[in-house]
Amino acid sequence: MGPLQGCRIIELAGIGPAPFCAMLLADMGAEVVRVDRPSRGGDLDLGIPLPRRYSVLLRSRRSARVDLKDPAGAEVVLRLVESADALIEGFRPGVAERLGLGPDVCLARNPRLVYGRMTGWGQEGPLAPAAGHDINYIALAGALHSIGPAGGPPIVPLNLVGDFGGGGAYLALGVLAGIIEARTSGQGQVVDAAMVDGAASLMASAYGMHAAGMQTDGRGTNLIDGGAYYYGTYETADGGWVAIGSIERRFYDQLLEVLGIGPDELPERDDRSRWPERRQRLAEIFRTRTRDEWTTLMEGTDICFAPVLSLGEAPEHEHNRARGTFVEVDGVVQPGPAPRFSRTPSEIQGPPCSPGAHTAEVLADWGLATDEIDRLVEQGTVA
Repeated sequence: MGPLQGCRIIELAGIGPAPFCAMLLADMGAEVVRVDRPSRGGDLDLGIPLPRRYSVLLRSRRSARVDLKDPAGAEVVLRLVESADALIEGFRPGVAERLGLGPDVCLARNPRLVYGRMTGWGQEGPLAPAAGHDINYIALAGALHSIGPAGGPPIVPLNLVGDFGGGGAYLALGVLAGIIEARTSGQGQVVDAAMVDGAASLMASAYGMHAAGMQTDGRGTNLIDGGAYYYGTYETADGGWVAIGSIERRFYDQLLEVLGIGPDELPERDDRSRWPERRQRLAEIFRTRTRDEWTTLMEGTDICFAPVLSLGEAPEHEHNRARGTFVEVDGVVQPGPAPRFSRTPSEIQGPPCSPGAHTAEVLADWGLATDEIDRLVEQGTVA
């Protein structure tokens, strides 16, 4: 099942965006083998200790434990590389090379290999060797500055813009593009996926509007950053929140109708100097009803409305339940695979497995002889 069935991908264990990329590819049917370290203490998800069962990013693949600091362990990975379509690594620049698993060595073993590299700053540039996290990469890309209330500080958008949006998703796109091209040319290549690049790319529309003079550098003062009173969130009588996105005029008119505001009471809708006072007026109205009451009045209309749901509430919403947006695997509720395919549907291939749970099985499936595997186990190269 899945459109990537038949693709073989090696994932050198890491945290955050590279595992997210591997999860996307594995959910779409690729055979992804995660190469874990042999003496790993606890599991790490985004650098935070987390029981493997809850490490959703690690679902859908098998794990082999290999000591990459042992030259014999590097050789094991190179044996796997010989029959792989792609390899994914998320080390700092130069680390893979020091392990004997850099792109030159891997491409010498398999000229068709797509070598996917996930970093924050990229493989070169003044900051390339520096440590960093999502928040730093999106700060340098101009994304963090643009998110937050007027007069307030930049608001951290979880790690969605750097790690996952500008990082893992772009790496997955690059790896797949490389695989497609390699099937035509017979030649692999290196994919340099830097989160600072990806975050900047995600801001393409904002940069275009800024260049046209339609978006200012001020936070919370623009059309879709919470500045416009008809595009933002409002607190309700019970302390809940609702999200309004009535940009188009006909949607806006319907919003005013439900709120009991006459069409002539708020003239010159796009006069930005009036936005703060009008936001205050709408805020007062929204505080007169509960979130559920507003949902009853607005949900399913063309107002462009949604209740702001928590992580506990979202899986229970009737629309998400109808679509199967969330699934339960091994007792853990989590997002299902996306996007969806009509003929070759994606599927979660299994819960996150223990490190090394499939070492012997994977090595045998990828061409190593039984006596060779036994020898590697005895000498501690694999576990």
